[in-house]
Amino acid sequence: MDVQPVPGWGTIPRMVRDQAANHGDVEVVVAGDTRLTLAGLAHAAAEVARGLMALGVAPGDRVAVWAPNTPEWVVTAYGVWDAGAIITPLSTRFKGIEAADLLTKVGAKVLIVAEGFMDTSYLGMLGDTAGDPADGRPFGGLPGLERVVVLGNGPFAEPSGEPSAARPLEGSAGRGLRDGVVSWQEFLTGGEAVSPEEAEERALAVGPDDLAEIMATSGTTGKPKGVMLHHVQLLRGYWDWAEIVTLREGDHYPIIAPFSHGFGINAGLLACVLRRATMMPIALFQPGELMDLIERNRISILAGAPPMFFKILDELDGRDVSSLRVLICGAAAVPPELIRRLVDRVGIERMINAYGLMEGTVVSMTRAGDPVEVIAASTGRAVPGVSVRIVDDEGKDLPAGDAGEILVGGYGVMRGYWQDPERTAEAVDAEGWLHTGDIGTIDDDGNVAIVDRKKEMFIVSGFNAYPAEIEGLLLRCPGVSQVAVIGVPDERMGEVGLAYVVAAPGSGLSPEGVVAWARDSMSNYKVPRRVVLLDALPVNVNGKIDKLALHARAEAS
Repeated sequence: MDVQPVPGWGTIPRMVRDQAANHGDVEVVVAGDTRLTLAGLAHAAAEVARGLMALGVAPGDRVAVWAPNTPEWVVTAYGVWDAGAIITPLSTRFKGIEAADLLTKVGAKVLIVAEGFMDTSYLGMLGDTAGDPADGRPFGGLPGLERVVVLGNGPFAEPSGEPSAARPLEGSAGRGLRDGVVSWQEFLTGGEAVSPEEAEERALAVGPDDLAEIMATSGTTGKPKGVMLHHVQLLRGYWDWAEIVTLREGDHYPIIAPFSHGFGINAGLLACVLRRATMMPIALFQPGELMDLIERNRISILAGAPPMFFKILDELDGRDVSSLRVLICGAAAVPPELIRRLVDRVGIERMINAYGLMEGTVVSMTRAGDPVEVIAASTGRAVPGVSVRIVDDEGKDLPAGDAGEILVGGYGVMRGYWQDPERTAEAVDAEGWLHTGDIGTIDDDGNVAIVDRKKEMFIVSGFNAYPAEIEGLLLRCPGVSQVAVIGVPDERMGEVGLAYVVAAPGSGLSPEGVVAWARDSMSNYKVPRRVVLLDALPVNVNGKIDKLALHARAEAS
């Protein structure tokens, strides 16, 4: 199919203004009692921008958001972009150590947080890591962080001035706040010191090549990296993505992927406004409620991994899923029988498989008319404006069908890693090709197939887990002297972490104690499901930890 060119907006703030001016009554956000039109979104985002400007946020400053998928998150993102700032999402699965590391890495000036979500004190976790207030700042250990804003205790307002029925997040929001921490309502009230004209001037001054996002990724080095993505790049990538998906006005699309993930924020929060589709942010997804969600909200677009689609088939009897039109599955391989059953029993128009990565945005997608075998065995052809090569270890192009490293070129390649030129040069060569570290093939028709993953990464229930990052966290556990983590197969979760640990002398460390500490200090998917104590870790002739030997040991046991 031919992809229509993206309109000449250039920036996200100009895109929102154009959509609001011409299609202001179209609902783009629905969640519970909250219903937000394009005009309402534009108005609410401008109020957030005024609040940020009143806090001293300047163009190019980083604003971090630590919250689940909610309408507040959507409004906040567009407000950050209006203010000319760069959004840095934090996963709600983060614990204090992880959040502090990323906030430090990007030098976030403001943190917007859903304090109390799921009865979790994010401020408490951060305080345990980053210390007490200092010089009026909320956390002494994060000198760049000047203000924290607590989401969830202020309604949205439509342009008429009438508040919408936004439901506050439950929890401790607004109570017992430390120095430098303000409530959502105080934040918006403070924004009244900035005139609407000044905020509008700021929004219109944002340039196409200005950074819009710094997305966190750890890779295999263990330290957080910030992928830099700019406005015009995101508009182009997700306009094309949405066109291939056929996302359009009238579609109802639940955003299950977290907004802290590249897919959730860009193929969800951004794409829906680009195409005037109705997004339904899912703060806490419960698989058992999936069918109710589809029936109640007449879902037409659904994105997820194969297990979610198998769930639909298991629960299909007596259910009305006739509203489903397009399913998007991001997986290296999709069982062909799953696609056939979905087409035959659900009656969908299309099943789409795709490949993308934070550093390269959208790379390849299957297209309308592709046979089941192509959708199941590949991620389709490169999207317009993106090039894909398969190369050997010397960087030479390989013929069709031969496996090698996937290189990606074109507009979708990241600007680089935030303040990390060394690792940027390792990832993007002098000619602009992104070295993905993924192993794949390209057939004679240009279909890209992923045949292996990055050397160390493993996937736990759909979440990318990086051993070096987990090892760095586990070394903070009292009594841990050395650690090596590998991924091992698991029937329920696909893969899980196995940690080999050398205990410090006299520590009395136990496997159970390591796991308990990890559960308290790390995202649950990073927590090793098993810990084995060793007297020493095996090393190879170069003195590096021999992961192959550890894999062999794990297989033998």
